[in-house]
Amino acid sequence: MRLPRGLGSRLVALLLVLSCDVSWGAYRKDELDGRPALAALGPRNRRSLEQNRTPADDGTCAEKWAFQGALENDTHLCQFDLSGELSLMWIGDGTGIILVLTTFRVPLFVMTYTQSKLYRSNDYGKTFQDVTSLINHTYIHSEFGMAIGPDNSGKVILVADVSGGSNGGRIFRSSDSAQTFVQTDLLFHPLISVLYSPENSNFLLVLSVDFNLWISKDFGETWKEIHHSVCSAKWAAGSTIIFTIDGNNSCKADFRLMTLKRTSDFGQTFQVLRDRVHSFGLWGRFLLASVVELDGLNRKIHVSQNQGDKWNVAQLPSVTYEQFYSVLAANDDMVFIHVDDEGDTGCGTIYTSDDRGILYSKSLERHLYTTTSGETDFTNVTSLHGVFITSVLSEDNSIHSVISFDQGGEWSPLRKPENSQCDSTAKDKEQCSLHIHAQYSISQRLPVPMPPLSEPNAVGIVIAHGSVGDAVSVSRPGVYLSDDGGYSWSRVLDGPHHYAILDSGGLIVAVEQADDTVNTIKFSTDEGQCWFYYKFTNDSFIFTGLASEPGALSLNVTIWGYQPGVVHHIWMSYTIDFAHILHKACEERDYILWLAHSTDPQAPSDGCVLGCKDQYFRLRKSSVCQNGRDYTVSKVHSPCACTVDDYMCDFGYYRNENESECVEQAELKGHELDLCVYGEEEKLTTSGYRKIPGDKCTGGTQYERKEIDMKKKCLNAESIKVPTSSLVPVIISVVFVMLVAVIAVVLIIKKHVCGGRFLVHRYSVLRQNMDAQGDDPLDTDFGPPHRGSGFHDDSDEDLLE
Repeated sequence: MRLPRGLGSRLVALLLVLSCDVSWGAYRKDELDGRPALAALGPRNRRSLEQNRTPADDGTCAEKWAFQGALENDTHLCQFDLSGELSLMWIGDGTGIILVLTTFRVPLFVMTYTQSKLYRSNDYGKTFQDVTSLINHTYIHSEFGMAIGPDNSGKVILVADVSGGSNGGRIFRSSDSAQTFVQTDLLFHPLISVLYSPENSNFLLVLSVDFNLWISKDFGETWKEIHHSVCSAKWAAGSTIIFTIDGNNSCKADFRLMTLKRTSDFGQTFQVLRDRVHSFGLWGRFLLASVVELDGLNRKIHVSQNQGDKWNVAQLPSVTYEQFYSVLAANDDMVFIHVDDEGDTGCGTIYTSDDRGILYSKSLERHLYTTTSGETDFTNVTSLHGVFITSVLSEDNSIHSVISFDQGGEWSPLRKPENSQCDSTAKDKEQCSLHIHAQYSISQRLPVPMPPLSEPNAVGIVIAHGSVGDAVSVSRPGVYLSDDGGYSWSRVLDGPHHYAILDSGGLIVAVEQADDTVNTIKFSTDEGQCWFYYKFTNDSFIFTGLASEPGALSLNVTIWGYQPGVVHHIWMSYTIDFAHILHKACEERDYILWLAHSTDPQAPSDGCVLGCKDQYFRLRKSSVCQNGRDYTVSKVHSPCACTVDDYMCDFGYYRNENESECVEQAELKGHELDLCVYGEEEKLTTSGYRKIPGDKCTGGTQYERKEIDMKKKCLNAESIKVPTSSLVPVIISVVFVMLVAVIAVVLIIKKHVCGGRFLVHRYSVLRQNMDAQGDDPLDTDFGPPHRGSGFHDDSDEDLLE
């Protein structure tokens, strides 16, 4: 599952499955995916960072059960009918409206028994009303049955499952936050969730089970089919829709060649943007497509900044059908792309782009990304700009964590928490690092209930499971917290927990993961220094997860689970309102001015990252008060002079591990770099450094770098030109292949002189295609190669969607 990026729609889906068992198996890669067992990794050297945090008032923590009586009147229990799955979504931002869908499905001998119930809350989950009658007790899809409109539109669409013998599907539409619904029968069965235009919630698109693209301009009241054989579709800016089609109706095939199209007038006219497309994706102003080259074996990333009007070939290594690309993160400044290594290594290389998304520099090698399950630990720390955490696979196959504070310019180990000891993986018990458990650990069913958590309005706070040593450990993980965006860490809870950030960081809650019943929630008002306990029930309760409103503004949290029974289980929720605990509104004196990225307070450039100093007004740890829903992050911004830290290695250069100097790649040493950008040739002259995209520094250290327009036309397919001498073998091979092809064509025409028109026509088409593409071989294998039995089905899927 890929989580939504951004909080614009304030939409989160929580799927709580009844069978939520978590295995405690040993963390051995030979047992998990056939690779050698984990081994210890020696620590990497890094300059020491001085801890910069605001301490709490002196004194010990209060008694941990101090608030037991105060919260009992603010705890609300709700029960739900028997069901196999439960899905939860918020409607709008700050409305307090929640929809809960429970579904139950049992296959019988000749039919399947299905049942679903719909519940609605308008008080943040304290009470729920059964509103199943509003949808005529119709069974709703559990996978993609609820589609909530963007922002506070109040739009809701429920997709019914009426596939058995029906000629079309059915949806239920609401424009008043699910107070009422209108039933609408369709001429098709939806394959995916209904997609809203981000700019107009009345504009909808959906893909049908027979791969036809349907649109609505009146919030689903009427629908129009605009194209057939559509494999995927996305809304772009305005009323633009970008989609892929497969003329062979093989959208379900593992390896397919598609045409990328665009319509900006709801299907009245279409433009072909790219052929031979394997997959595509949209990230802000960047449209990326993975395009299969004419050899039928390799793929490259093509980039457009204007929704497909103009394209460039990204300066990235091409991949074969056994490899993949994956966009890890993107914003208006740059793109992070993972390029899978050859072979089933489980790792690859992260590249970061320039501000055009065209030139890419090597950022991190041996980045962990499994081909078996497509899991990566790459995490964007949203509570501090430019910070990312991920995992690398060392030469001895041990896994360890690294962090970047400058958008991938430099990576380093995570500091050892001061209140933790190095575990058995550490060769030096005094020198080790913190290693974060993230999606890969979760995918391997380790006792890690949640990935790392941060919130944009909880400045500097990061919460994660981890271990302390030379590599990721088999030991039971604890919970670690950083209050400065990842520079320093502290162990705050023993053992695995579910956790949530409330009230913009003013409150943190956690529930321990346990195999048996759970009845206690823990909470902290000082960023994890002191914890209070609250026993929310005396009944048997199997805990499955926490749910809080997206955006971390609320003071309500809901604990979900079920009550075990002999015959059946009953879903239950306990919603706790902490407003009476934090009843006092925060005042100006409750905040301090905090300098982000501060590592050496005595240095003039302290806190200068990405060309500026950012100072935030954030809550004192000792203040017990409520930030409230109107809280916004306040920041004081000041520019810095440029230093070497504001630069990353330019195209053709790289940094050796633990070194800051950019050195030239051996294969390009001494060569001129000629780029083809929007059909015009540019000559790149560089000393090896380019400013990190989004960096705001001025003056100071400057490096020579020029992109000279050569005033010459070029072909986008020819992205980088190397000296002619290195192309001589290639030219000879191409000439030989062309001669052989010409001789073959002459012989074929002579043999089939009476029926040769078809062959001549086919040759002419290929000839035109070759002329348009440049010096590509004439005899091109357009079909996918044979895939061996050891090939993983998901390893050739570029994760651009």
